[in-house]
Amino acid sequence: MVKFLDLQKINAQYQQQFQDKLKLVLDKGWFILGDEVKSFETNFANYTKSKYCIGVGNGLDALVLIFKAYIQLGKLQKGDEIIVPANTYIASILAILQTDLVPVLVEPDEQTYNINPKLIEEKITSKTKGILVVHLYGQLADMDALMEISSKHNLLLVEDAAQAHGLEFKGNNTRAFSFYPGKNLGALGDGGAITTNDDNLAKLLFSLRNYGSEKKYHNDYIGYNSRLDELQAAFLNVKLPHLDSENNIRKKIATQYLTKIKNDKIVLPYWDFSSNHVFHLFVIRTKNRNELHDYLLKNNIETLIHYPIAPHKQKALENWNSLSFPITEMIHDEVLSLPMSQVMTNDEVHFVIDTINQWI
Repeated sequence: MVKFLDLQKINAQYQQQFQDKLKLVLDKGWFILGDEVKSFETNFANYTKSKYCIGVGNGLDALVLIFKAYIQLGKLQKGDEIIVPANTYIASILAILQTDLVPVLVEPDEQTYNINPKLIEEKITSKTKGILVVHLYGQLADMDALMEISSKHNLLLVEDAAQAHGLEFKGNNTRAFSFYPGKNLGALGDGGAITTNDDNLAKLLFSLRNYGSEKKYHNDYIGYNSRLDELQAAFLNVKLPHLDSENNIRKKIATQYLTKIKNDKIVLPYWDFSSNHVFHLFVIRTKNRNELHDYLLKNNIETLIHYPIAPHKQKALENWNSLSFPITEMIHDEVLSLPMSQVMTNDEVHFVIDTINQWI
């Protein structure tokens, strides 16, 4: 079986280093906001060319805390509108709703699946105060256009980089990351981080993630308990130095898929072979998705669907169920994610390619 993502194999190569880190943390006996978290925050800030990194509990918390901090700083207030892609994982939208802000959905570019900047300005009102851009599947959104729009209309620009570890970002925007185990930089449990160059925002975020406290038992804000776990930070410190080389393997696999898959029934993802993609996922489209999924599974190839139901069609957002976003809905009806990881063998890659090319 060609696994969609072989987490056992990915993490097995670091097993001894993980064991060493586990012993180190156990021997120190400091399990919350210790040296490993501080070290990872420094390392990840340097890696992302950011002034600050704030380790938090998960990727959703990272987004929520960013919006909560902007509200606390007076840059946002409850009821403000935030532009967000209609084509995204629901977490992007949940973060806006959970902070009493109003999501305004915008259709994606059909080629890249990321938010279409050309459709944003028609959605801007007097209540619009920000844009949450998502680098979906690991592909950089059109940041030049988005930064121009945000500057023109004086909007906050926040980046959901949960699928974009190692991407060459543009601008000095605040970014939210997830270290869910399946990410390009994945922990062995939940974890997240925020990167920013904003001194005031960072100071507040360090406090908000820890009960609104800068000094123990002194609470300056109504905060949260969302701290990157010490052991997960230790594991991430092991894996971070290998992220670029592992992303390069993903890009090589993507290159093979893009140049060797030849099937008229399949739409391959767009990539210009630049540094604007880290291929967290390799997502194809076909009108006969379920048929292809079953065919590949019968041939011992595991695939997944990212994502089968558009956010505005979810039961949790039933007030939006009657809205129409045809491009988003088409994408969610047709996408299928092929196996993609840094531990795939060349034989596995070729087997996936040959099997897809034989599908009729």
